Amino acid sequence: MDIDEIRERFPILNEVCYLNNAVQGPLSDSSQRRMVDYIKTLDSLRTPVDSEEFRETFSRLICARTDEVALIPNTSTGLNVACDSLKYLKNDNVVVTDLEFPSVVYPWLRRKVGVDIRYVENVEGVIVLEDFEKLVDDETVAVVISHVEYSNGFRNNLKAIADIAHDHGAYLIVDAVQSVGALKVDVAKLDVDFLTASSYKWMLGPRGAGFLYVKRELIDELEPAYVGWASVKQDIFEDHGLWDNRRLDLDDRASRFEVGEASIVSLIGANESVNLLISIGTENIEQRILHLTKRLIEGLREANIKLNTPDVDEKRSGIVNFSVEEPARIANKLVSDGIIVSVRAGGIRVSPHFYNTEDEIDDFLEMLRKII
Repeated sequence: MDIDEIRERFPILNEVCYLNNAVQGPLSDSSQRRMVDYIKTLDSLRTPVDSEEFRETFSRLICARTDEVALIPNTSTGLNVACDSLKYLKNDNVVVTDLEFPSVVYPWLRRKVGVDIRYVENVEGVIVLEDFEKLVDDETVAVVISHVEYSNGFRNNLKAIADIAHDHGAYLIVDAVQSVGALKVDVAKLDVDFLTASSYKWMLGPRGAGFLYVKRELIDELEPAYVGWASVKQDIFEDHGLWDNRRLDLDDRASRFEVGEASIVSLIGANESVNLLISIGTENIEQRILHLTKRLIEGLREANIKLNTPDVDEKRSGIVNFSVEEPARIANKLVSDGIIVSVRAGGIRVSPHFYNTEDEIDDFLEMLRKII
C-alpha cells in the first residue's frame, strides 16, 4: 500500500488534516470525475445504467451474494425496511443498546403494535455480551445494533450476538455505517440477517447511495412494506415493453425491497470508491486503521487524557473518543488550524482512515497538547 500515491487521489488532503471519516469521508478524484462525466454527457439518455454492477460491487465489499443486496439511499432507509418487513405479535420485544444512533431505534419506537424496547445499558462505554443474554428471550423479534457505536467507536461482537439472537428465534439487524469500508465485514461468517450502510462515510462515496443486505434464506418469506416497479421481476417489462399492472410478482432477490430507481449519480461515485477499497483489500485497510488508532490512543494516554474508547483490539474501530474540558472550543480551534475532528458524547471524536499518516496523528497530538 503506497500511502503517498493513494493520498494524491484525495484532493482535500492537500488542504487539511482530515480525521473526521465518522461524519463523512472525502471523495477521490476518480469518483468526482466519474460523477461529473456522467452528469455532463448524454450517456444517461442513450443507455440506461445497469444497476447490477452496483449490487455486485457492494456485495463483494461485504462478502455477500449479489442477490442478497438491495440498493437504497441511506442507512436509515435500510433500518426502516428491515423493521417494516418483520411480523410482530402482542408482547413481542426488540433489544437495542443505549449507545445507538437514533435511527437504529426510532423505527421500532414509532410502531403502533406496542413492541417492547429493551435497552442493554453500556458499562463505561462497553456493551457487555452477557447483558444481551439477560434481555433476549423467546419473545424477542430482533436484536438491532450498530456494528461500531458512533459515539465512542466500540465494536460489537456480531457473531456472538447473532448466536444469542438465533438461539431464541430472533433476527440480528445491523447498522454498519461506521464499519463497512473501515473494517473487514463478512456477512456470512458474522451470520447477520440484515446489514445496512450508506456510502458517504468510510466507503468514501457520496451521499444518496447505500445498500441493504438481506440473508438469502429470509428473502422469500419477507414482505416489503413499500413496493414499486423496482420491487418486481424485471422480465415482466423486458419481454413485452409494457408493465403488467394486474399482478404483483415480487422479485425473488433482495431487490424486492427497492421501490424505485436510486440516485444513479451517487451510485456511480460510490461504485468507484468501493472498487478502490476492494483493490487495496479490506483486511489491509482495517490493519492500517487500527494501527493509526492505536498510535493515537497511546499518545492520549501519555498526555494523561481520559479515553472514552476501549483500548482492546477486538473492541476497537476507526473511532477514538476522549474527554477534555470545553470539547467544542478545542475542536473548533483544531478545525481552524486545519485539523478536522468533531464533538460527540461530550468528548472529541477522531476518526482516521487508511490514507492518514503517522505524522498526521503525531501532529494532531502535538496541537492538542498545545491547546489544552
